[in-house]
Amino acid sequence: MAQTTYESISTKQTLNRVKEERMPFDWSINPYRGCGHGCSFCYARAFQSFIGMGAEDEFQHHIFMKTNAAEALAKQLSDAAAKFGHDIEAMRRSIGQVTIGTATDPYQPIEGKAEITRECLKQLAKYRISTSITTRSPLVLRDMDILTRMEDVSVNISLNTLDADLIRKLEPASPHPASRLEAVWRLSSAGIRTGVFAAPVLPYLTDGEGGLRELLSRVKEHGASFAMISLLRLSRDVKKWYMETLKLHFPEVVQSYRELYRAGAYAEEQYVRSFKMMAARLLSEHGLEWMAARRTENPSTGYYDPATGGKASGLAEGIGGNVAGAGSQGSAGYKEEEERDREAAPSLSTRRRKLPEPAAPVSAEELKPEVEQLSFPF
Repeated sequence: MAQTTYESISTKQTLNRVKEERMPFDWSINPYRGCGHGCSFCYARAFQSFIGMGAEDEFQHHIFMKTNAAEALAKQLSDAAAKFGHDIEAMRRSIGQVTIGTATDPYQPIEGKAEITRECLKQLAKYRISTSITTRSPLVLRDMDILTRMEDVSVNISLNTLDADLIRKLEPASPHPASRLEAVWRLSSAGIRTGVFAAPVLPYLTDGEGGLRELLSRVKEHGASFAMISLLRLSRDVKKWYMETLKLHFPEVVQSYRELYRAGAYAEEQYVRSFKMMAARLLSEHGLEWMAARRTENPSTGYYDPATGGKASGLAEGIGGNVAGAGSQGSAGYKEEEERDREAAPSLSTRRRKLPEPAAPVSAEELKPEVEQLSFPF
């Protein structure tokens, strides 16, 4: 078995502006490069080439840790607050939404010790930044003490199938589907807006209507207020590794994949069109439609850009691509009474599993901007 190397690196800025106009968020945070979960289909494998590394085994076994991420984030947010005369509300509106985990899982195994994501969350909570987290890991439950005190936060649990055997073959070190469902349950029960990203759906493996219907049904039972379904995208670097994995575990579908993705990174158009219609129907059937928040701009001021110290133009495009899910049910429905919740998921209501815990609970002072901690003698 390959040994995993962890390398500490420094970052100049933790908040990175999202330039893709279709994305429904304004900034991304990725505390790590590479991911210990080792998902064979992960699109982030392609990013390894940017730093002169391969998309294959190095992605899982050479993890870069941005150990100063929280300090760099604190400086960016403090500078932004100063630009607005420490009007925290105006500053947070200008920044918009930050998403943690767009290119690597922020709660991959090493986070249990490193707590880099946790320290970044403290800074986002302190400045009341609208935050979205995407992860496959129930380790996110460790940070409930912060999440429940944030003004605007949502968590997206990635889960594309309930088939644990298939997950183990294609996501060798990712958490069991049952533990991810339990995370959905515990987060939503705590009043945190929680949904599931059924992504990526894998053609010929997890794209069956029956399997997706069962997945959405279980997700709904566990308190999810929305879901998103998207198809597998195979860039050149990712395709090579994923196809080798299929040859090992599912050789019978290899030729079908070659034909379906013969034109490039996206599946053949007719297949995509048919799949999106089915996915949209299933989401509607379960009341789990999801609408991306749209990025808007104050025409008189624009966005404050913490990366440059200046203003940046606003963006107003929703998410696109091979994604199903339109319309919105809002956040109502996931905060209903406890008795109804227990009926929906009786297997979890009596469970007494030990939750992950932080090394130290967050203090009230850690979540107050410096300007609110000042005292003035009279």
